[in-house]
Amino acid sequence: MCDFCQQHGEGKKWYLDARNYSEDLLSDLRRRRFIERFFASPNHLVTGERALHKLDKIPSFLTRGIRRKITAKQQVRHFGQVVPIEDIEKILGFTTSVVRLACMCRHVAFGPEHRYCYGISLAPEGGEMTRIVRAADTSYLIGPKTGGLEFLPREKALALMRESEEEGHCHTVWTFMTPFIGGICNCSLPGCMAMSATLVHNTPVMFRSEYLARVDEEKCSGCGECAKLCPFEAFVPRKRKDKARVDWKKCFGCGICRSACARDALSLVDRSSVPAAASLWL
Repeated sequence: MCDFCQQHGEGKKWYLDARNYSEDLLSDLRRRRFIERFFASPNHLVTGERALHKLDKIPSFLTRGIRRKITAKQQVRHFGQVVPIEDIEKILGFTTSVVRLACMCRHVAFGPEHRYCYGISLAPEGGEMTRIVRAADTSYLIGPKTGGLEFLPREKALALMRESEEEGHCHTVWTFMTPFIGGICNCSLPGCMAMSATLVHNTPVMFRSEYLARVDEEKCSGCGECAKLCPFEAFVPRKRKDKARVDWKKCFGCGICRSACARDALSLVDRSSVPAAASLWL
């Protein structure tokens, strides 16, 4: 189990604990102000990306401590975890409302209206989180010239997230002042700044999932489609028609590789069952 499971989930998957989605957590004025500032402008994402680029130019032995401090700070403020579709379905099962909106990261990278983000709430119509976002100056994200906020049935939201797997997007949950979870994102490079920070700049801002991919060699045809789709490059380099093999040190356990497999040769296993990766979270 990751650190958050111990701290905020009583030793179970913290993101499946409904208390971490509670509207009561939004009565914290510090958390409300953080959410307002977070959505008020995407400039903080640009500033953070530039800072990481500067760190990349400095020898790594001089920046390790700085990167660890950034990760520790983000764990308190805004941190994510990769979550497979089965657990996304469980989350949607106990939440009351789902709101789809444009992705802030992709707004910065590509322009408006890349709609891969979902606000989730135990309250109807997006709850207090939606009201806070609307009250901030977020016209760039949900103004009249955009698609605004889409209130979706849970079944529709789940179907859209399944479709996004085929595009190579992994699912992640995100805190707004931990442990409050306010959203589900569908992340991929190069548009996701969280994945960029974690994978490109070696400054983790999200946990790996509680799972790892495993290959059934008897079913695997060696087609290589899983390796093409994997956003973490977790499949061992292969020759043509070789059976797929997973590099567990790279695997984030997102499970989207399964959507590329025509022979159902891929599955997820608990991370704890693989000693080499059982304690590898960042």
